[in-house]
Amino acid sequence: MPFDLQSRATVEASRSTEAQAAFPLAPTWLYNLHVLWLSRILILRVAAIAFLVSIGVVLIVPSMYTSQARIMPPEMSTPSPAMLAALAQRATGSDTLGGLALSLLGGHNNGALFIDLLKSGSVSNQLIERFKLLSVYRKRYRVDAAKMLARRTRISQDKRSGVLTISVEDTDPVRARDLARAYLDELNIVVNRTSRSSAHQERVFIANRLTEVNGKLSQAQEALSEFSSSHTAIDLKEQARATVESEAKAQGELIATQSALDSLEQVYGSDNIRVRSAQARIASLKRELAKMGGSAAPLSPATTADADAALPYLPLRQVPRLAVPYANLYREVQVQETVYNLLTQQYELARIQEAKDIPVVNVIDEPGIPEKKSFPPRAILALAFTVVTLILTSLLLLGHHHWLLLDAGDPRRRFAQEVEDALRSLRNRLGNLRRRR
Repeated sequence: MPFDLQSRATVEASRSTEAQAAFPLAPTWLYNLHVLWLSRILILRVAAIAFLVSIGVVLIVPSMYTSQARIMPPEMSTPSPAMLAALAQRATGSDTLGGLALSLLGGHNNGALFIDLLKSGSVSNQLIERFKLLSVYRKRYRVDAAKMLARRTRISQDKRSGVLTISVEDTDPVRARDLARAYLDELNIVVNRTSRSSAHQERVFIANRLTEVNGKLSQAQEALSEFSSSHTAIDLKEQARATVESEAKAQGELIATQSALDSLEQVYGSDNIRVRSAQARIASLKRELAKMGGSAAPLSPATTADADAALPYLPLRQVPRLAVPYANLYREVQVQETVYNLLTQQYELARIQEAKDIPVVNVIDEPGIPEKKSFPPRAILALAFTVVTLILTSLLLLGHHHWLLLDAGDPRRRFAQEVEDALRSLRNRLGNLRRRR
């Protein structure tokens, strides 16, 4: 049979009156405890139902696994003022990580800055792309996936040791481990990209100078090669010595042949074939000596080349004229070669120093696959839900009991009746509107 609310309220009111009469002088807390004792069966039923419901709820909640990694931020050397100025100029542009690198290179405690680097959008975007977190987190927009990743990631620093702890939660223990490792990889990449040490700037400067000096050296070598090829000026010192020796030999042979010619003319006369042969030899030696001596007039490359076709050495009168431009060209080649060799050595040293200056994250504890879940604590949650339900049920029972004790003329009761009448009238109007439609 249907339950009569009016009779129930009357019964509850009579029970409240009896309870109040049974404890006329009892303290308020004892009176309330007695009221709850009278409803103990109802409270126990609610507690049992709440416990069963809480068990069902906590079983539905997915298990979360936490993988941790502990790193020690590297100490960085203090850069030069010029380096800081260059980074400051870069930081004023659109490169946000350049500004982070400026602070990174200028400070001694890098823990807070490494935390900012790990929380940067550059790192989170790479992780979202790498692990397909949009589909894993069931998000439509990248910004929502980044927020979810940030909520599941905790980065803390030990104030004394400066050691950073990276904790990543995920429903998959393997993915939690991989995400923690990916944070370390991306941190190394960001630090290497944003680190701008003095050795790096020196290496870049030397590399530019090497390119410039290499071009000048090539030009100087081509100029010397062109000059040597057009004037047959390979080694002026050795060529001049060879010419002097050849001229001395030719001069001596000329003197000996002249003496022999004088003797032959006295013995055989001027028409003898031996006399004519000696005369021809003397003329040939004189022509050779003339070629060896050369002319003091400036020679063009074509004229010198024609002379060189008949003579394998330079004319002596042209050696001083060729010595100055040849020495200048040769000196320019030697200077550029010396500069190039020195810059090459400095470039290798700068590369070694740059490799030393690049900060590397020192991993203390590698992230591993978690064996136990970190959330939720199902037993604690079930008990907490049951306790909260018991407290709320007790408050409702006490409130309902004290409400029944109020007189019909009490202002609070009249106000509640007015609100109830207004809500009932509104409900009736809405029902009439629906029926008319």
